Amino acid sequence: MSTFLIEPGAKLANRYRLDQVVSETGGATRWKATDETLARPVAVWTFTEGFPRTSEVVRAARATSRIPDARVTQVFDADDTTPVPYVVEEWVIGSSLADLLSQGPMEPERAAGLVAEAAEAIAAAHAGGLHHLCLTPSKLMWSSGGAVKVTGIGVDAALLGAVVSDPAAVDAQGLGNLLYAALTGHWPGGPQSGLPGAPQGPAGPYPPGQIRQGVTEPLNTITTRAALPQLAGQMVPGPPITSPADFCAAMAEVPRLIPLPVSPVESAPPEPGTSRRTGELDTTGSGPRRSARGGGSARGATAARSASAPRAERAAPSRMDQRAARSQASPKRILVGVVAVVLFAAVVVGAWSLGSSLQPGDDPATPSAGSAEDPADDAADAAPLDIVGSRGLNPHGDTDEHSANAPLAWDGDPSTAWNTQGYRDPLDMIKPGVGLQLELGASHEIHAVDLDMAGDGYEFEIRVGDANGSSENDYEVVASGSGSSQEVVLDEPATGQYVLVWFTALPQNGGDYRGTVNEVEVRGT
Repeated sequence: MSTFLIEPGAKLANRYRLDQVVSETGGATRWKATDETLARPVAVWTFTEGFPRTSEVVRAARATSRIPDARVTQVFDADDTTPVPYVVEEWVIGSSLADLLSQGPMEPERAAGLVAEAAEAIAAAHAGGLHHLCLTPSKLMWSSGGAVKVTGIGVDAALLGAVVSDPAAVDAQGLGNLLYAALTGHWPGGPQSGLPGAPQGPAGPYPPGQIRQGVTEPLNTITTRAALPQLAGQMVPGPPITSPADFCAAMAEVPRLIPLPVSPVESAPPEPGTSRRTGELDTTGSGPRRSARGGGSARGATAARSASAPRAERAAPSRMDQRAARSQASPKRILVGVVAVVLFAAVVVGAWSLGSSLQPGDDPATPSAGSAEDPADDAADAAPLDIVGSRGLNPHGDTDEHSANAPLAWDGDPSTAWNTQGYRDPLDMIKPGVGLQLELGASHEIHAVDLDMAGDGYEFEIRVGDANGSSENDYEVVASGSGSSQEVVLDEPATGQYVLVWFTALPQNGGDYRGTVNEVEVRGT
């Protein structure tokens, strides 16, 4: 019998210090702990002697660690051969769906974005033979680093000894319940995680469209087919959704946005490459919409931001910020500027006339040394070009690089963004790169590209071409950059209809490597 005392301050494997109890589940205890070797917070499960499912939990944790999806909570360590068996998981700092819904229901497009990401993670788990079976609003997290995380995959079912005949149908209904909650602020199965139970009709909970106005017909149908399968084919068209893969397929054509988190439940020092621009979530569903520069409406409503939450600071303001500051100049300052320009012009003309009279042999058509045009001057004078289309480009992978969200990178609203997928390893260890392709509608002379990105640690190239290529090699490299948000000025103007921002390195974000483009602007003639 082990004499090891499990209490705050105890250390496992000579590195995991148990700090405080978070929850207890019938002999299994979840701790907030510290990995003293890597100086980072972790979650640790310990088990009382005689807990009947210790080996099953450890096996499930090891299997979960092999799921190739960054939205699945990472498992760092698991051992059932020590005096105190344990499982060590990623400690996710951020807001759960329950926290987000404490302000009220979410905008439909943002609810769709959050739950669709969770569905893709659950589908990846099912492909690896693992299930969740215990999906609740507390299991879906939006991390302070800007990533969706699903906690408890594999482990929760093993902890509870859950055995069901059709795990795919159970998880599909769980995903439908999450979407129902995000749209309405109610849980269809009764009170859960601080949410009230859904209003009941003769056949069970009402569909979400009957509880809250503004829920689109596609979302109402998908939610009902998944969360309320008994109503499928009666109150909404279509059969019940019975697997996470089917849920993902149904959500594929639904417009969706990634939600901005509220202030995280727990504060933490910024992670490397993590954006701290975390404006509050607009949960009213009535926020104003911004028009895209290309002439169409933006894909999602603007999220309301707290007046006390400033944008992430950068070492130097971008060209977009500079233009915004200039646009706020007072009429008096503008008048002074006009007078200065007139006086300067008069001096220049006089000097030129005097020089011409003193040197009659000079050819005025021949520029003097040092008069070559500066690319930065050309870029400053270039106008923003209309972007008419965009997509994520992932020629070295078999998944889409979030093309549905690509228009958020040029909708004129920095609170919405396009993200790459999350990668567990540095990008150059996995593939040559990923990209964001922008279509200009016609061939233009391009002078500069302004990039507003979250985090620091990017390496990228600006590529230009006239063909709608499917590989980065279909575009010519015209500039490159590294670091964070910046104005990229081309040494020589490039001509093309398509601009590709090709990332070869991404910042680390909440344990993953992920790129985020808040806004991009192409300038030229």
